[in-house]
Amino acid sequence: MRKHVTIAALLAGAATIAMPAAAKEGMYTPDQLPEIAADLRETGLEISPEALSDLTGFPMGAIVSLGGCSASFVSPEGLVVTNHHCARGSVQYNSTAENNYLENGFLAKTKGAELQAAPGSRIYVTVAESDVTERMRAGTESLTPNARYDTIEQRMKDITAECEQDAGYRCLVASFYGGDQYKLIKRLEVRDVRLVYAPADSIGKYGGDIDNWMWPRHTGDFAFYRAYVAPDGTAADYSPDNVPFKPEHHLKVSRAGLEDGDFVMAAGYPGSTSRYATLTEVENTFGWQYPTMVTMLNEWIDTIEETAPEGSDARVKYESRLAGLNNYEKNLRGQIEGARRVGLIDRRRIREASLADWIAQDRARAQYGRAVRELQALSAESAAAAREDYLYNYATNSQMLSTAQRLYRLAKERQKPDAQRDPGFQERDMTFFRQGLQALDRRYDPAVDKAEWMLFLDQYLDQPASERVAVLDRALGLTGTVDRAALSQRLDGYYAQTDLDTAEQRLALMDATPAQLEASSDPFMKLAVALYDYERAQETEGEARAGRMLAVRPTYMEAITDWQRSQGVVTYPDANSTLRVTYGKVLGGVPRDGMAYLPFTTLEGILEKDTGEEPFNAPAKQLEEIRQRDYGPYKLDSIGSVPVNFLSDLDSTGGNSGSATLNSRAELVGLLFDGTYESVNSDWDFDPKTTRTIHVDTRYMLWVMDKVDGADALIDEMDIVD
Repeated sequence: MRKHVTIAALLAGAATIAMPAAAKEGMYTPDQLPEIAADLRETGLEISPEALSDLTGFPMGAIVSLGGCSASFVSPEGLVVTNHHCARGSVQYNSTAENNYLENGFLAKTKGAELQAAPGSRIYVTVAESDVTERMRAGTESLTPNARYDTIEQRMKDITAECEQDAGYRCLVASFYGGDQYKLIKRLEVRDVRLVYAPADSIGKYGGDIDNWMWPRHTGDFAFYRAYVAPDGTAADYSPDNVPFKPEHHLKVSRAGLEDGDFVMAAGYPGSTSRYATLTEVENTFGWQYPTMVTMLNEWIDTIEETAPEGSDARVKYESRLAGLNNYEKNLRGQIEGARRVGLIDRRRIREASLADWIAQDRARAQYGRAVRELQALSAESAAAAREDYLYNYATNSQMLSTAQRLYRLAKERQKPDAQRDPGFQERDMTFFRQGLQALDRRYDPAVDKAEWMLFLDQYLDQPASERVAVLDRALGLTGTVDRAALSQRLDGYYAQTDLDTAEQRLALMDATPAQLEASSDPFMKLAVALYDYERAQETEGEARAGRMLAVRPTYMEAITDWQRSQGVVTYPDANSTLRVTYGKVLGGVPRDGMAYLPFTTLEGILEKDTGEEPFNAPAKQLEEIRQRDYGPYKLDSIGSVPVNFLSDLDSTGGNSGSATLNSRAELVGLLFDGTYESVNSDWDFDPKTTRTIHVDTRYMLWVMDKVDGADALIDEMDIVD
């Protein structure tokens, strides 16, 4: 991955909402919630809206990030609940073909039986934030694009380093409104994370890729981690001497649950949305990028499945990757269909024309017009560069090659003072770096890696020779007419001769100098060295574009904000993996003509779907409990059963997975885990008619824990309320 991607968040856009609205569009930062207090109360919130803006108070103090998923504390003993698919990588990491926790599930009966989560697992608790816009942006307007990029990046690193002088904290500088605003976010970093409980895939992933993004849904998408710290309460790496973390706040878990139309809100860390991307960006994404990716992803999935058959150790190692690829492929297809259904490109064209008309009405807005024109041109340039790099990026997408490249880059970066190194290669990053090298042992198989690489090289070779990269062709001997069988044999030699397939060797090379790596006979390292200068040149070009974007995107967003303010519209920032709150109601829907979605699914729906074959293969004990109608105290009288999943009209996106779904009193009533197929396009364009979010109901979670898996100790540990 090239370095300019590491500050992609600098270029985040923004989105808007007119208040009041039928559906509650908006992923609000906590500090914005007092501004919409009246609507929150009107929608049904019973606690103080102002309390939600206190990051260290209740309930925000219980909401955490896993660095890609969201989660929350649900006991005073550091118990954390999140989605099954968010913890599944840790389940997979601890599984083997002989001891397959993915298939059988995992439950630690005691704290001593809890397993270490996958290397690199973290729990982040946001404890403070402050505005650092002036410090980040001062004096950057007159700089050249590369100097502007470097200055912004260096200031980010400097501010972060100052914040992290407090041991045990991980800090970040986040960009809002396309770089018009910056906030420093301070987070407690819990480094000792342990797997406590995850149902079997036949519950936690019930319906698999067939049901993914679909409704009705019957998925028990929940799992539990526990946070551990040193005996003195400070953050620490794994140790048997560590003790459970005691959070200042944890959520109570509702057994009473919800009814249709009830108020709900979700608190979590949504990844990114693109609701203010330019027309050019939208056209490139939906006209080329997404359709091209769908084709690639399907071939990639087929390659892994063919090379790593069911039941093999290789399949266990690649389960997480397969799940991610299948999820991404289905999401992209939904995005493409959604964009076509709502006429996204035409809607974006109309919006840009309306903005241009507003700018033209006042000469004082001329700077907005210049920014829009520059941004449109730069967007087209960036799209062209992405197309040029696409097949090369895949042709170098081997796990072994990527490992060699990272190690060589580390050796180069370590020649600089730590403060001047690129993000990802500073001393603050070395724990993650080391854990990533260790985790590879449970996520790598040479036959699968070679098959993937060969797939990507085949596609790279199918393009005209003039569009290929000379340095890669020379290094791999891809000159003249390439014999694919001979190339396959050549790659076999790479895997036979490499030493990078052992964690011990990979870790040892973290201390190597550039000269030592340049003298290496390892074929992957030799290829990494050969490609280094080319990739750094490409990186420099990308940074120049990013630097230019940092000059025009903030002004473009100021234009959008002022234009919409003139129409009485309140602006909220696009998602950027920072803490957000979204709210609305439990609500079914009519996504298309002749189709209606009810707001709840039930246990009986599992019986109706079950075939006994994956992915509709619920455990026999669960099926028997359902047949016996043993609902316990978890029944919802209005539907005559235990609710499994429910729908809401909440505004959500990737990264929201695992977000705590709260009722009007901020009690946990579910976990957000998916959206419907019709609503995945909401990353680009919010449609109140079709946008629906899917949650697993706490009543189903408790029912499974109680009746199926015997997780009584965990139920007793939590505060269950009616």
